[in-house]
Amino acid sequence: MSLIVTGTIGIDTIETPAGDRHEDLLGGSAVYFAAAASFYTQARLVAAVGDDFPQAFIDSLNDFAGLDTAGLEVRQGSKTFRWGGKYHDDMDHRDTLFTDLGVLEEAPPPVPEAYRDSEVVFLANSHPMVQLGMLEQFPDAKLSVADTMDLWINIAKPELTQLLGKVDGLVLNFDEAELYTGHRNPVTAGKHLLELGPRFVVIKKGEHGCILVHKDGLCALPAYPTEHVVDPTGAGDTFAGGLMGRLSAKGGDDLGSFESVREALAHGTIIASFNVESFSLDRMRGIEKGDVDARFTEFAEMIRLG
Repeated sequence: MSLIVTGTIGIDTIETPAGDRHEDLLGGSAVYFAAAASFYTQARLVAAVGDDFPQAFIDSLNDFAGLDTAGLEVRQGSKTFRWGGKYHDDMDHRDTLFTDLGVLEEAPPPVPEAYRDSEVVFLANSHPMVQLGMLEQFPDAKLSVADTMDLWINIAKPELTQLLGKVDGLVLNFDEAELYTGHRNPVTAGKHLLELGPRFVVIKKGEHGCILVHKDGLCALPAYPTEHVVDPTGAGDTFAGGLMGRLSAKGGDDLGSFESVREALAHGTIIASFNVESFSLDRMRGIEKGDVDARFTEFAEMIRLG
């Protein structure tokens, strides 16, 4: 099935716990998601950047055979979204150093006509009304899933609540689930979110894995035990990309069923485990689908019972 994603494309600055500073890195929620999903299916990318966006970054995206960049708009006279973050020693928490919205303060990019038959829609992290506007362009979508963050919960909770009534699934982290619902227990928080409309909620817990709260069941999955974590930026987005890429590739009438989502979660976990091993898309550019499949087999054996 065809998969479309909209979200941010940015230029990142990352500071590691050791004090190393890495500037002008390709980043953004849609970038990480689409690169990860491209290992499973064709990922159609819809996003906007400014005229300061390097051609080398576009070339980097085009290195992924399954990533379709026809929906990438380069706006003359505009500036690309920029973000900087500094990670704590545990690499599980970070401080935002700066955020320059740039083109994100402008109208969202149009959806190419060739993309309008997309059956699976992922709304990567952006303002809930931008996400809703995108979703409304695909009234016949078979599966729609959104991501969000603490910023929108704090400043646009009513709009986010409206979006939740329209999507099939939601992906967010543990802290965000607690912030939205007031429940620290992720299962309780997930059940609260289900009452607002989604069929399932995936709550990410970083190195501790994830929890799936579905109308038809509950599942907890550990993270792949990555030995060398270099840069966690984009881990959640690549996780979502693997999840949605697998669901899109598998297709079928049970697209958002408990069993299909549970199985796809493991694929998201594996893609994310590669991403954190280097900066930006560097690690994912250096692997092939066979590498992903081999690590998935290893992971499946790790968690097999009986």
